[in-house]
Amino acid sequence: MVWPLFAATGIAGDLGWRRAGAGRETGVSDPAAALTEGLGQSVVIDNRGGAGGTVGAEIAAHATPDGYTLFACNIASLAVSPALYRKLGYDPAAGFAPIGFIGSTPNAIVVHPSLPAATIGEFIALAKSRAGKLNYGSPGVGSSPQLTMELFKMTAGIDVVHIAYKGAGPALAALMGGQVDAMVSTLPSFLAATRAGKIRMLGVTSLTRSPDLPDVPTIAESGMPGFEVISWQGLCTPAGVPKAVLARLRAALAAVLALPDTRKRLADQGVNPGALTAEQFAKFIRSERTKWAKVVKDVCIVPQ
Repeated sequence: MVWPLFAATGIAGDLGWRRAGAGRETGVSDPAAALTEGLGQSVVIDNRGGAGGTVGAEIAAHATPDGYTLFACNIASLAVSPALYRKLGYDPAAGFAPIGFIGSTPNAIVVHPSLPAATIGEFIALAKSRAGKLNYGSPGVGSSPQLTMELFKMTAGIDVVHIAYKGAGPALAALMGGQVDAMVSTLPSFLAATRAGKIRMLGVTSLTRSPDLPDVPTIAESGMPGFEVISWQGLCTPAGVPKAVLARLRAALAAVLALPDTRKRLADQGVNPGALTAEQFAKFIRSERTKWAKVVKDVCIVPQ
């Protein structure tokens, strides 16, 4: 199939990867530039953030399924938001066809330097000795970082009070200012403050250590075998795109993600480049939706 020469639009919801102080989104923008060359036509990013990524998801789901609208699907729009909202303007299970997995970054648990806990084990022990007295900040109710901490709390059997902020920036400022004891967010957002000694990182939520901070252990190796939470992002199309077009898009994305330059640019932003096929990505999305639906239910977050 030969496409007419006009631009494809990549709709991005709430993008989760940004280093502190970074001036642009990461994850989608890097492959998009390479896709422009690989497809022989422009791929223009249309940022439609808000409501946990559901704004962009709804627009993408109802776009004409001709291969010209691509959607930056992620943990928020296809895994967490379905459990948080009673009514969505799209079907997270049947409304999209996966093109491929772009990459992931772990969350991290950090504390104020004055807190007498230098490891995950010490933090758990301290929380048990001060049940209900420690608190943590997050970018907001129902955010992936909040749910990460709630899953951690349930697994560890501790009670730490949640304080929601309007974004990761205000939460981090509160942590560095000593207004909260701990915080959870994506690892890239903590790198500068950790290296400056303004916060202390206790552990990362991936199964392997981050190359950015190789001395920081994983939570899985800190007494919680198998504990894993990653903030992930991929590329999808609206359901119904012709198979030939979908196959071309999948091949183009796979080729782009195999380029050393693309992988380096993603790694420089703290993103672990993807290695899943479209079929594996579809299965992964389903497992993530099941996982976070259970966490939301167990935490007793009332769907909006």
